[in-house]
Amino acid sequence: MESLKVKDYMTLQAITFKPEMSLSAALEKVMKSDHLGGPVINEKEEVIGFLSEQDLLDKLVKVSYFCQDTHIVSDCMHGEVLSVSPDTTIIEMADKMQVGKPKVYPVIDNGKLVGIITRRDVLRAIGKSIDDCFKHPV
Repeated sequence: MESLKVKDYMTLQAITFKPEMSLSAALEKVMKSDHLGGPVINEKEEVIGFLSEQDLLDKLVKVSYFCQDTHIVSDCMHGEVLSVSPDTTIIEMADKMQVGKPKVYPVIDNGKLVGIITRRDVLRAIGKSIDDCFKHPV
């Protein structure tokens, strides 16, 4: 299992956000996605933040109450982003994703976003490894 890498299980089509995007537009992207959030990228495709459903919740309650979409993604994104490389092992990812840690990590190669890896992706890799362990030739 040590040889399993993030690049083999990451999601290539991550939802991304721009810092100037309205929160209602960000909500629409999240709702159409299977993901709990995604990286905020600049015009050079560099990750400058991360926006999660939880980040949206507080601000969007106020937006809906006052019917004023005055906030943008940069108002509520996390500026310090934990990320990984495509060559990070699945075992390292499992360690990083212990209780209370992010459930989604941007995967960055040469400073550019190449995908995301989620807890579900890591569990899928572990499940495949377990299946391979217990398959016996017939």
